[in-house]
Amino acid sequence: MRQLALLVAALVAGMAMAFGPTPAFAQKKVALVIGNDDYKNIPALKKAGNDARKMGETLKGLGFQVIEAQNQTRRGMSETLLAFDRALAPGDTAFFFFAGHGFEIQGDNYLLPVDVPEATEGQEELVRDASFAAQRVIERLQSRGVRTSILVLDACRNNPFERPGKRSVRGSAGLAPMTPNEGVFVIFSAGAKQAALDRYSEDDKDPNSVFTRHFVKELQTPGLTLVQIAKRTQSDVKVLAAKWRHDQTPAYYDQIVGDVVLNGTLDTKRQIEVLPQIAALPAQPLGPRARITAPDDQLNAPIANFMRHNGGWSVTLSFADPVTAISWRLGEQGNFKETGFLDTLDPRTRKRMPNPSLQLDADTPEGTIYVRSADLRGNWGEAFPVKFSPTEALEKSQRQILEMTSGSWLSFREYNGLMVYWSHLASYRCAIREVKVGFDSTVPDRKLTLPPCDLRDPSAIPHNATTYMKLPQATKFMSVELTYRDGTVSETKTFRADGARRN
Repeated sequence: MRQLALLVAALVAGMAMAFGPTPAFAQKKVALVIGNDDYKNIPALKKAGNDARKMGETLKGLGFQVIEAQNQTRRGMSETLLAFDRALAPGDTAFFFFAGHGFEIQGDNYLLPVDVPEATEGQEELVRDASFAAQRVIERLQSRGVRTSILVLDACRNNPFERPGKRSVRGSAGLAPMTPNEGVFVIFSAGAKQAALDRYSEDDKDPNSVFTRHFVKELQTPGLTLVQIAKRTQSDVKVLAAKWRHDQTPAYYDQIVGDVVLNGTLDTKRQIEVLPQIAALPAQPLGPRARITAPDDQLNAPIANFMRHNGGWSVTLSFADPVTAISWRLGEQGNFKETGFLDTLDPRTRKRMPNPSLQLDADTPEGTIYVRSADLRGNWGEAFPVKFSPTEALEKSQRQILEMTSGSWLSFREYNGLMVYWSHLASYRCAIREVKVGFDSTVPDRKLTLPPCDLRDPSAIPHNATTYMKLPQATKFMSVELTYRDGTVSETKTFRADGARRN
C-alpha cells in the first residue's frame, strides 16, 4: 500500500508539473499559421502554403482556434498579426507557425513577406524594415499575457538575396540561435545556419516540406510533450536527411518550466519509438535514437554530441524523457560509471539534475559508448549504443564551429601594408577539404593551402604553417568558399578590407 501511495503521489506531482496551477483567467488555444510561396522579388517557394494548410488542419484537430493566412504582403501580415493579438487573452496558449523565407542579419531572425524588396550588399536596413523580427512576434504574444507561446519556423532556407554577379545582403542561410523568454518554446526546421530541405529528392512527391511532414506526425501523437515532439522530429529529420547527404537537425529552444502536452494528457507509460533506418546508415557523430519498443520507458535513447578540446573529448547527452541518473561505459566489457549531478534542480523531476556530460581521452579509439539512464522511479533502463568515430566526430564538430563563426574566416590588418589572415580556418582545418578565395571578385578562383589535419592536436597550428599574405593596397574585398570533407560546399562569403584601413 505504501508503494501504491507513493506512486499515486508521484503521478499527481507529475500532472501538477505538466499543467501547473489552474489560473483564474481564460484558457484557450489560438494559432496563427502563415504560408508564403509567391515571393515577387526573391525566389518563390512551392510548399510553404501546403505546410500552413496542413498545420492549420492539425491544430484544429487539437482544439485550436486557427487563423490561416497565405502569401502575406508586409501590410497583410501586419494586419494578420494584429488579428492574432486581438484573439488572445491572458492565460491562453498561443501557437505561431511560419513557412516561407527567413533571413538572419547580425544575429536577429526576420520573417519575409511576399513583397520584400530585392536587396544587395549594404541594404540590410531595407530588409529589416520590410520584414518581421521573430523576437518581436514573441514580445507581442507575451504582452498579451499568454501562458505559453509556441513558435514553429519552417523558414531555414538558402539566402534568398543571392544573385549571380551581385554582392548579396550580409546575412546567412538558415536562422540564428534564439534565447527566448520564460514561457516560450521555439523550434526551427533546421539547426542554426543550416538550410532545410523542401523534399528529399526530385522523386519525393509529398506536398509538405521534410520538417513539417514529420513535425505534424509527432504533433498528432497523443501524450507527447513539446520536448518529446521536438526530439522525435529532430531524430527523424536528421537521419533521413543524412541518407541524401544533407545536414539538417531541427533546433529547439525551450524556456517553459514543466511539460506542455497539446494532444491529450501526459502519458507516463508510453512506448519509445526509434527509427529503423538507423541500422542501414553509417555511424553518425550525433547518435540518433534506435527504434526499439520498450514498455515503461525502459529505454530512453539519448542523442550524443561530441566536441574536441585540448584535453580530449566532451560528450554531451540529451534525452527525450526526464532522467534521474546517467551512467556509461566504453566498449563491451567493464563497469558502468555514473556521470554525477549538477548543482541545480531539474524542473521536470524536482530532483538534482544528472550531469549530461562525460569525458574521453584524446587518443580514445573508434568504438561504442553504452549509455544507461534511470527513470523517475530510479529504475535503470537498458544500455543504448552510441557509435564514436573520432574522425567523423571531429569533422562534424569543427564544421559546426565554422558555420557558426563564418564572419571570422578571414581578417584584415594594416601592418606595413594590407594583410589578410586565415588562422581561424587553419584552426578548424580538419573539417575542410579545400579553401578557395577571390580577390575583388565574388567568384573564388584561387586555392589557399592549409596545414594537414593532426588528430592528436587538431586545433593547434604548426609553427611553420603560412596563415597570412600581403595584399595590394587597393584590394577592396575578398570572397571565400569552403569545400568540407564530405564534399559539400559552403555559401560564398564576402569580407571587406575597409575596416582594416579605418583602424
